[in-house]
Amino acid sequence: MATTLPVPIEFSLPAGWLSAPPDEVGAPQAAFVALHPGSAAGFTANVTISGEVRTDVTLAEVAAEAVARLERGVGQVEVGRRNELESAYTQVVRMTVPIDGRPVELVQLQVFLAMPDVRDESRRAVLEIVLSATPEQFEDLVGDFQAFLETIRPDEGVAR
Repeated sequence: MATTLPVPIEFSLPAGWLSAPPDEVGAPQAAFVALHPGSAAGFTANVTISGEVRTDVTLAEVAAEAVARLERGVGQVEVGRRNELESAYTQVVRMTVPIDGRPVELVQLQVFLAMPDVRDESRRAVLEIVLSATPEQFEDLVGDFQAFLETIRPDEGVAR
């Protein structure tokens, strides 16, 4: 069953991306999934959003936990470039996963955002926003993903 986010957010998808029910696309751990149907040659590039209240760890520790989850699920992963800002942490992860019985190389750009709850500012949520794509798709879609990230903000319309 799809999860919910611990803080209300709003965002806009770039052209060419479609939202999909997380349970129906095999991502029950996600609260939101967007697919890029134009990239569906063997693997459909996607963006997932999940999150939880995390006041006990740094964003770098949350990112390390994400890598450990991937390693448990798919085996060896390679962590590339990392970048830490005040309220965000990013990392690029490469892995090979079996899809329809054949190995497919995937790249993930993982972004971890610390975000206060607009209803209770003593709570801090960490959102995990991930672009998953083949290396070729990644080059074509990383700009869309960056534009998408710039639209994410707390949903101020939610009643306090």
